[in-house]
Amino acid sequence: MSVMYDIWGLITLVSVIWVIYDVMTRNDRLEPIKKVLWIIIAIIFGVLGAIAYYFLGKR
Repeated sequence: MSVMYDIWGLITLVSVIWVIYDVMTRNDRLEPIKKVLWIIIAIIFGVLGAIAYYFLGKR
């Protein structure tokens, strides 16, 4: 069971890093406050935050 938690933790970490990278480098149209909000959402909600960013924030 520990391996599953390790894999889920790695997936969560990669998704949060992806959101932070994408918000800061590729999504220039977002206002700075929205960038901060998306990063906070990704950190708090992990994979669900990354999915929400992909469908709602990435335009």
